[in-house]
Amino acid sequence: MIRKIIKFILIILWMMLIFSFSNDTGNVSTKKSDGFIIKIVESISGRKLSEVEKEKWTTYLVVPVRKGAHLGVYFVLGILVFSFISEFMIISYKSILLSIGISILYACSDEIHQLLVPGRSGQIKDVFLDTIGACIGVIGYSFVVRKCSKNEQKERTS
Repeated sequence: MIRKIIKFILIILWMMLIFSFSNDTGNVSTKKSDGFIIKIVESISGRKLSEVEKEKWTTYLVVPVRKGAHLGVYFVLGILVFSFISEFMIISYKSILLSIGISILYACSDEIHQLLVPGRSGQIKDVFLDTIGACIGVIGYSFVVRKCSKNEQKERTS
């Protein structure tokens, strides 16, 4: 029972994190993305970037970083939702589809939420990216869980 509660709380906390990112105004969101890009490039290069270099790198990397963030946060959400649902159902196509469906519904609500935030926009293409992230997370995690279950069964019968 405690495990189910912890998994549910993790889902809520992760959804709150996604909500907080989406609640940032356009300017705040851009500053966070740009700051992240600059820190990564400076860490890799081992030096401080000039203002011209910062502009160049942020312009070049902003789309992949922001879209990668969509994939990443919904990858984790998909895993969390699937892990929770697996507490109540046998792993099957139904549990996989239910996990993905819940993730998609949250992605839709997140994009609608962004329509209400100054400087932000809700975009269908972001829902598709979120869905891809959730699908990879759910399907990948279900594969790992099934593989581990088969290995455990082999060890018990040996």
